[in-house]
Amino acid sequence: MTSAGTVIVTGAGSGIGRAIALRLAADGYRVMVNDFRAAAAAAVAAEIGAHGKSCDGDVSDEADVAAIVAATEAAFGPVTHLVNNAGHVQQGRFETLTPADFDRMIAVHLRGTFLCTQAVMGGMLARRAGVVVNIASQLGQIGGVELVHYSAAKAGIIGLTKALAREVSSQGVRVNAVAPGPINTPLVRSLSEDWQRAKAAELPLGRFGEPEEVAATVSFLCSPGASLFVGQTLGPNSGDVML
Repeated sequence: MTSAGTVIVTGAGSGIGRAIALRLAADGYRVMVNDFRAAAAAAVAAEIGAHGKSCDGDVSDEADVAAIVAATEAAFGPVTHLVNNAGHVQQGRFETLTPADFDRMIAVHLRGTFLCTQAVMGGMLARRAGVVVNIASQLGQIGGVELVHYSAAKAGIIGLTKALAREVSSQGVRVNAVAPGPINTPLVRSLSEDWQRAKAAELPLGRFGEPEEVAATVSFLCSPGASLFVGQTLGPNSGDVML
């Protein structure tokens, strides 16, 4: 089977990232599975098989990002696709958040998206071809109680997506975002049961999503079938946000 390309999926050791990595592998991509937990990344790469490799590293660290890209190119050749998925969540009232809490949230989500994208963009522009998909959140669109810093970081990703798409689309690189609603992952299950119950009650669909449902959206945006999608934010969110 002809390869669909080479993709880096960050934060792919579990949850949505793992589902994305497995789906893109099934679609025919060569997949570099990144996670800051080396064992988790290796386990997902093993699930993929011959077309999967793993590389640990912190996406907020410039040297780590350079190493991830170099490892990908050494294993599979030029990076044609990038999925910026790495992230974490921390619940807390605004007045209890520390500057360190805020800085780390911005570093992993927004700085990480910036660093990883910048590390592959030069090659994509030189080839006049490439796809970047940034994983945001519906909370970056509507905000979330006890998740101010998370919501701010995800809103930043949406803004980055739109601005970068305006810069590079005419040069053959498509940049889009996916803003999932609450998804059944360890990340969401780490939030309080009260939060989860209240959030589920707000959703028109009446349920949280599954990682595979987000992965299907990413698969579409990575595909030639999404050729007209530029700077968009797609929302597999159980109806939480309707645009």
